[in-house]
Amino acid sequence: MAISDEERKALLLLARRAVEAKVSGSPRPALPEVEGVLSERRGCFVTLTNQGRLRGCIGTFHPSKPLAEQIVEMAAAAARDPRFTSDPITPGEVAGLTVQVSVLSELTPIANPLDIELGVHGIYIVRGAASGCFLPEVATETGWSKEQFLSQCCSGKAGMAPDAWRDERATVYTFTSEKFSE
Repeated sequence: MAISDEERKALLLLARRAVEAKVSGSPRPALPEVEGVLSERRGCFVTLTNQGRLRGCIGTFHPSKPLAEQIVEMAAAAARDPRFTSDPITPGEVAGLTVQVSVLSELTPIANPLDIELGVHGIYIVRGAASGCFLPEVATETGWSKEQFLSQCCSGKAGMAPDAWRDERATVYTFTSEKFSE
């Protein structure tokens, strides 16, 4: 999945410009001609923090556009993450934001969810219409065990019972992420 330094810089710049545009009410940035990884359809997340405090994180596992365009869309959405509706990012806050991009591997269903590798695998749990995910770094940031990682994703992100990952109607997918930030 190796993304070059030049491609990383381009994606981060596009994400920052998309955040600036969304917060200021301006049009989204124009997309440059893209090739290589930037033209591939890849799942991605854009995470926005201010002095380590989460301000937005939105992504997709099912990209419908080339990566460069998908990053712009996810960055704009992260700038208005619904979890922060009562405390939205302001134009004065944008300069202090740190932009992080995560480019994802394909989703892989896992037969035994306890086979995940904490800090390596992200998880995406689906049962019926409910779903939730955690990027790989969540496990290391929280220090959770495998069971806690799976249970917190079910209850905290997907609105399911904490043990829903054990349900035969649930599918647990793993993925890896190439993460980089400003």
